Parts: sequence; C-alpha cells; structure tokens
Amino acid sequence: MTKSSIKTLVGSIKQHVVRVVLAAGVGGIVGLLVTGIQGVTLTQILERVRELPLLAMAAAPALGLLLAALCLRFIAGGAPPQVADAYIGSLHEPDAPLDLSPLPGRLFAAIMTIGMGGALGLGGVALYAGAGVGAFAETRIGRFIGDRDTKMLMIAGAAAGIAALFQTPITGVIFALEVPYTKGVGRQNPIPILVASLAGYFVNVGFRGQSYLFDVIGETNLNWRGLLLAIAIGLIAGAVAHSFAILLRISRQIACRYPLWIRLLISGTALFGVVILAATFAKDGEILGTGLLAIEWALDPTHAAGAIAGMLILRISATALTLSGDGVGGVFTPLVSAGVLVGRFASGVVGRADETVFAVIGGAAFLGAGYRVPFAAVTFALETTGRPEFIIPAIIAVLAAHLTMGSQSVSEEQRNDLEATW
Repeated sequence: MTKSSIKTLVGSIKQHVVRVVLAAGVGGIVGLLVTGIQGVTLTQILERVRELPLLAMAAAPALGLLLAALCLRFIAGGAPPQVADAYIGSLHEPDAPLDLSPLPGRLFAAIMTIGMGGALGLGGVALYAGAGVGAFAETRIGRFIGDRDTKMLMIAGAAAGIAALFQTPITGVIFALEVPYTKGVGRQNPIPILVASLAGYFVNVGFRGQSYLFDVIGETNLNWRGLLLAIAIGLIAGAVAHSFAILLRISRQIACRYPLWIRLLISGTALFGVVILAATFAKDGEILGTGLLAIEWALDPTHAAGAIAGMLILRISATALTLSGDGVGGVFTPLVSAGVLVGRFASGVVGRADETVFAVIGGAAFLGAGYRVPFAAVTFALETTGRPEFIIPAIIAVLAAHLTMGSQSVSEEQRNDLEATW
C-alpha cells in the first residue's frame, strides 16, 4: 500500500471511531434523561394520582392538560404539542436543524399530561428527547463526524430514547430509521446508531434493572389454529388502527378550529367521564397514563371479553380526547396497549385468554400498522418478551394488519420512501 492509501485508511478508521464514541456519549446522556423522565412521570406522579379518591383521580387528567398548556405557553414559547412528529418532520428537512427552544417546555408538558393521567405515551417523548440531545450535540461537535452525517447524532439519540424507555435496543434503531416513512427505511450508517441505542439501554437497565414488558404465560408454539387466530387478530388490529388514525386526525382538526380554553373544558370533562366509566370494571386507575397499566390489567385472564372491549373503546377515546386538549405525549404505547386489548379480546372469545402470545402479537400488529413500522413492531414483540418463538406469529399478525390498515397513519409527517430527502 502507498503512503497515501495508508493515510486515507487511517483517516477513515479514525472518523468511524469518532462517530461511534460520540454516538455512545449521546446514547448514555439520553438514557439518563429518559430514565429520569420515566421515573418522575410514572413513579413520582402517576402512582400518587392512582392513590387518590375516585373523583379526584378522575379530575386529574383535566388538571394535567391545564398544566401542560401553561408549560407550552410560558416555557415552550407557544410551541405546538407535537413531539414524535417534530422529530419526523426535522428529518425531512436536511438543511434545517431540529428546533431546540421548545424542548424543555414540551418535556415538562408531557410529564404533566401523562403523570396526571392523560392517555398518551412516553415513547414519542423519549424519541423527541433523544433527538433533541443528539441535535444539540450536532451543533457543538458535528464538525467531527463530517457533513454526510449531519443528522446521524439526532437519529442516534432518538434510537437511544426508545431503547432506554422499553429496554429494546434493536427496536430503538429500527424504529428511529423506519418511522419517518410510510414505506421504506432510512439509509443512515446503522453502527453508530446501534451503539447509541445500546448505551441508552444499558443506562436504563443499570438504574431500573432488566425487565420485560410482557410476562409470558400459556402456550407459545402455535399450531395451525393458533396461526389462523394470529391472522384474525392482525386483520382486526389493522382495521381498528385504521379507525384510530382517522380519530386522531379528527382530534387534530378540532384542535385547529376551537380556542384552547373550550377544548380544555370539553376534553377535561369528557376524560373525567371516561375515568368514571372505566372504574366500573377497572377500579385502580388502569385507564390512566401511557397504557402500560391497561396492558397489565388486560393480561389478567379473569377479565371477561366485554370488559376488555370496554377498556379498548375507553382507552382509544381517552387518547383522542387528550390530544384534542393539546396534551403532550406520543402514541407508541397507546398503540401497543390498544393492540394488546384487541389480541386479548379475540383470544378470550375463542377460550384462549390465558395465552399471552395473542395479546403480544396484537400489540405488535397495532403498532406496526398504526405507525407503518412492520420491522420495528416484530422486533418489539421479540425484545419485550425475550422469546424468539414469537417472531413468526408476530410477522403474520403484522402483515395481516397492514392489509386492513390501508394508507392511514397516526403521523402526519411521514413520507413515502421515494419522497425522502435524507
């Protein structure tokens, strides 16, 4: 090799090492941030809300919407409540960095919305917070990673956010690359993004310990009847996700038409009623928050199919109401929880309520259809159970869900892969 080629090789290796090191640093910081938000929102606030008397607990989501509105107005400078779509939209504007000025206000607003019981999730918040950390790093140290990777650290931070929140490092990478599109996957160098995702994951595990979202019970190796049921669950999940996406779009349209004070009054009052109704069959505030409580409740095989259907309707309604009241949060976990309820309802109807697999693949199908992220949905089913045998039924359910989802999506910022600019 000539001196020139050796110099070029050394320079290339050095640049790759720098990217990996910077991505690891971003991932670690994101892991700390997301773990902190997770602890404050779910443990310090939401758990206390659930201990309140029923009427006070039912009124808490309305108070959360009011506090979120104040955060957006006075801390975020009047910014809109979108978090996940802010990340997606920024990726489609390669020359425009993510606007970081609303970041603190949106994060405080999300903590108030979800902590007080609003039916949104921390997935979009983690994605946005991670992207914000990565985007900030790009403004400070972006010169070290080269012009070709101007969005790399932002994507790496977003992946780390999902990985830290759910302890799913592979899903974090795939979701961050897949969610900007209705079809296709981003064409970024995956190695630094994977390193950041692992760093975020290890930080969260270090603080909270290793755990799985789903405790697997019952049969996991499905026969042909089980696979047919998986197809049916996927088709139902896609159809319900289609309706869910339309409902969210209507909620956003309402938010544009009416003054905030009217929407706060209507959404808060309606959420009060939703919590009261849910208390007739779920007495400990399972309707509140991200949807994780609803998942835990749904996995109890003693609940009747009618109660499961009621929880599904109320959870979807609560999410739409929270969004129409300018609540801040994501719909990643609400999608999963709705899918779990669909899977649990279908398996209960056919007498297989004690088999977790159907609830899990229902969650994967609903997530994959709603956000148009089939690959991330399948890896999510794997990583949140720790069971590789879930892959095949999850793939089948996700593919079936896409048939009935049509062209709808829960995000307004996604683009077709052929329209991508990055």
